[in-house]
Amino acid sequence: MTAEHPAKPWQDPHLPVAERVELLLAAMTVEEKVAQLGSRWVGNDMQEAESDERRTDSEETLNVAPMQDVFAASGTIPLAEASRNGLGHLTRVYGSVPLTVAEGAAEVVRQHHVVLQDSRLGVPALVHEECLTGFTAFGATVYPAAIAWGATFDPELVERMAAHIGGDMAALGVHQGLSPVLDVVRDYRWGRVEETMGEDPYLVALLGAGYVRGLQSAGVIATLKHFAGYSASRGARNHGPVPMGRRELMDVILPTFETSVREAGAGSVMNSYSDVDGVPAGADSWLLTEVLREQWGFAGTVVSDYWAVPFLTTMHRIAADMDDAGAQALEAGIDVELPDTLGFGEGLIGRVPEELIDRAARRLLTQKAELGLLDADWTPEKSVAGAGQVDLDSAANRALAREMAEKSVILLDAGSALPLDPALRKVAVVGPCAADPRTFMGCYAFPNHVLPRYPSHGLGIEVPTAVEALRSELGTAEIRYEKGCDVIGGDRSGFAAAVDAAREAEVCVAMVGDLAGLFGHGTSGEGCDADELRLPGLQGDLLKELLATGTPVVIVVVSGRPYALGEVAGDAAALVQAFMPGEEGGAAIAGVLSGRVQPGAKLPVQIPRTPGGQPGTYLQPPLGAENSGVSNLDPTPLFPFGHGRSYTTFEVDDLRISDETVPTDGEFTVTVRVRNTGERAGDEVVQLYLHDVVASVTRPVKQLTGFARVPLEPGEAKDVRFRVHTDRTAFTGRDLRRIVEPGALEIMVGTSAEDLPCRGAVTLTGPVRETGLRRVLLTPVEIEKALEVGRP
Repeated sequence: MTAEHPAKPWQDPHLPVAERVELLLAAMTVEEKVAQLGSRWVGNDMQEAESDERRTDSEETLNVAPMQDVFAASGTIPLAEASRNGLGHLTRVYGSVPLTVAEGAAEVVRQHHVVLQDSRLGVPALVHEECLTGFTAFGATVYPAAIAWGATFDPELVERMAAHIGGDMAALGVHQGLSPVLDVVRDYRWGRVEETMGEDPYLVALLGAGYVRGLQSAGVIATLKHFAGYSASRGARNHGPVPMGRRELMDVILPTFETSVREAGAGSVMNSYSDVDGVPAGADSWLLTEVLREQWGFAGTVVSDYWAVPFLTTMHRIAADMDDAGAQALEAGIDVELPDTLGFGEGLIGRVPEELIDRAARRLLTQKAELGLLDADWTPEKSVAGAGQVDLDSAANRALAREMAEKSVILLDAGSALPLDPALRKVAVVGPCAADPRTFMGCYAFPNHVLPRYPSHGLGIEVPTAVEALRSELGTAEIRYEKGCDVIGGDRSGFAAAVDAAREAEVCVAMVGDLAGLFGHGTSGEGCDADELRLPGLQGDLLKELLATGTPVVIVVVSGRPYALGEVAGDAAALVQAFMPGEEGGAAIAGVLSGRVQPGAKLPVQIPRTPGGQPGTYLQPPLGAENSGVSNLDPTPLFPFGHGRSYTTFEVDDLRISDETVPTDGEFTVTVRVRNTGERAGDEVVQLYLHDVVASVTRPVKQLTGFARVPLEPGEAKDVRFRVHTDRTAFTGRDLRRIVEPGALEIMVGTSAEDLPCRGAVTLTGPVRETGLRRVLLTPVEIEKALEVGRP
């Protein structure tokens, strides 16, 4: 038989996908259907890591997934046995150990052949990998962490980056990427803040949708995670319970996912580990079926976060055993269990209706058909045919990583020192983030995620340090570097040399912040939560001693979360925030400091003034945002959401609102003029905020409703027009229906959540209106050059 006339009718690419899937399901035994719902993580036995020889107790285990060592026994099951009836997914072939492209491609082919040869029907498995800061593979480009994407306020740039990531993955036979993270930051102490795109739902929604479009344009399924509520755990503790009511969940947490489902066509969703108000997401049919599928129309697959199904037994304790956990998860709406099959095994048979097994298998097989895996001419070798031409850290990738980094570095305050004087002769560079390239990378970057277990492999990529970049950037200046202290620890022995270097210099650049890791092996990242927002270790003390020298000190924070800088901000000569800017971060930071790079990034999270957890995020009702004197704790941030300076100046004025009154089912436009009043070209991010003055439930004092990053030449002015449908004012009412209420809306436009010079009002008229299931999610923006009489 040929590909044109396959022996198995479901392999015929000329038939509609739905028909092929039904033909295949009809040919399957129930055991073969169940097998499609599982996965296999080959090599997850924790035996190969170089660091294992040095491990003395369980605390030294370097996991790359939660409780990986606890579930490592599943890694001893041979792939042939695990796939005797077929298999749904192959887990992280490239992302678990350091393999070259050739070695990884060969292993993909090997594992595929095992699955094909040892199952009756020979249905290929789908290959998934992590891709949060780029393809999590040895030697692959490390882009900035997701929190840095938020700082760009540039969905199109994020989309281009994701297309590059997807292109590399697709060429190596990868079908699904476990990104983006659409969690909205609720507490800065949470370790996974670095994996998010910020604290505002609309910002996260637009950037996340851009990532989905980019990744899927390359033929790789994007996976939205973590659905939903994970970022709001009590005390910011990883896997902590989420004490959140349904209204907050619907208004703050869910819109980011809804946008990527409805506007970007995301192909997969991953459940959250957390329970919200006592119901674990992995067993919540309201969340996974009613909301996701019935309301939003999601048609893809829901995959479990790693071991989320057995966690229903071992962690949440709502299931009696693994089979019970699997049944609850399947009934709720999880289709595929990752990373290994524990709850979705043959224990499902007879425990749940076969229709539920068919439902999940049908969804996965549909994706396999759409990806070409069910075609008669598909072969493992063809799936990696492009591997020989792939450079995972190509010049094009690095150029994009540089652009991302440059557009993400935030100038908090240029002070008296920035840009650096080109005539400087002596510069001190101090701090643990100045010469350790790992501090530029997030916890899901391969050098931080996997390579700590394989120390002899180095980083696998070239990552210039900030010291090296500054030496190149500043040319003839003499640069003396002293670490001062480590990111973590109590060793002060380097303070004296650091202070001496600062005292002898004309300016000191102090680079402090985070080193990402996993489950306590870092100061930021999964399982690396903080009990306060003070800089880790002795770095705060180091800054105080440097500031006491009298030498101007430029403080650069390289971190995955915002840290409280109130104690040092007043004495610093300048402040810069760089959220884990990736492999090209050194050059990007150096360029901003020298002035070669014009900063244009904005804060996707606030910078606190004090380390004790104040403030909360900017998205607060009056009792959470205003300092009315009823408490001694002031929620005012040091720098607000959306803040970021430039080496030029901008004005936002000439507010024009199309209507004074608008029906509750109507639309209005808000137009402002933004002008570059300085002498350099630059970008300004124009931000529109709304406030519902009187509502039936408490509403935020301001909420981002639209934004646009606007490039401007010196003297140039542009009009920025926001088209606001009244659906964009909707909220969840007392009866949990999403409604638009009549009444006054305050309109605010400016360049941060606090710098809002343009203020006006619109009154919504008519009855209370329920928005329905197809509500408008976006605020379109038009930008056009302003024609001004008497101006160039």
